[in-house]
Amino acid sequence: MPLPSVAVSQSPEERFREFLTSRPKPQRYTDQQRELVRHIFEKHSHFDTDELLAELKKAERTVSRATVYRTLAKLVEAGLLRKIEIGARTVYDHDYGYPWHEHLVCSNCGTMIEFTHEGIVEAVQGVAAQKQFRVAGYDLIVRGSCAACNAADAAKRRYVM
Repeated sequence: MPLPSVAVSQSPEERFREFLTSRPKPQRYTDQQRELVRHIFEKHSHFDTDELLAELKKAERTVSRATVYRTLAKLVEAGLLRKIEIGARTVYDHDYGYPWHEHLVCSNCGTMIEFTHEGIVEAVQGVAAQKQFRVAGYDLIVRGSCAACNAADAAKRRYVM
């Protein structure tokens, strides 16, 4: 079940433009950045840089590799995307317009399943309060195997016997 979006006061494009122009050294919002932001926020999905570049090429959107890397870093800094390290792979996830959520990651096929659970938030807040620690953010990644991989594994075991 996909995560529900949450109401936000600005579109991702408006928020990113505001972020760029309110920096100590204001920056322009370029056409390539606009194309990239629109493409990323057209649908909610996890992606790595190579996947994004392939999607842009397929969609015939012209954005240079350098602009993609620089803009992704700025989108993370602006709070629009969350950068998640999964082993050697860096995945980006929407952080704006969605509730804080965690991920189940299949070690076999790489599927990422999003979920929320109030008990996790309470546990993190409780431990932080106990340790007098101010939480700036956290990422919980639970590794294992998804239902499809479990079913495929069970089917293989049936044929081996």
